[in-house]
Amino acid sequence: MGGQLQEPLRERGHPVDTQPVYATPNPPTPGRPIIFDPNFCHGCNVCVTICPEDVFLPSPTKGSPPIILHPEECWYCGVCVDDCNRQGALRLNHPLQQRVRWKRKATGEHFRMR
Repeated sequence: MGGQLQEPLRERGHPVDTQPVYATPNPPTPGRPIIFDPNFCHGCNVCVTICPEDVFLPSPTKGSPPIILHPEECWYCGVCVDDCNRQGALRLNHPLQQRVRWKRKATGEHFRMR
């Protein structure tokens, strides 16, 4: 496919660079937004296509979890988790500030929902 696009560009006098382009992921923030379980994730890339913020990049290794390319762009909307074909393959890891802590009025017990 790349050759089909390069020929018309050469004919028009545009320079064609045939060097590969590499994407370097941003270093993960301390609160990684998504955590993949490699035992369940089979690399279907549904999360890559459904993510509204393009946080993921398909893994170059077939059957591996996607690469989290832009962790700081995640909105924690949960669409990737909801649309995943395999239960437990990925989960949201909300930042500590967004984790709600509840308190039971009757007992005063503090707890968090997971």
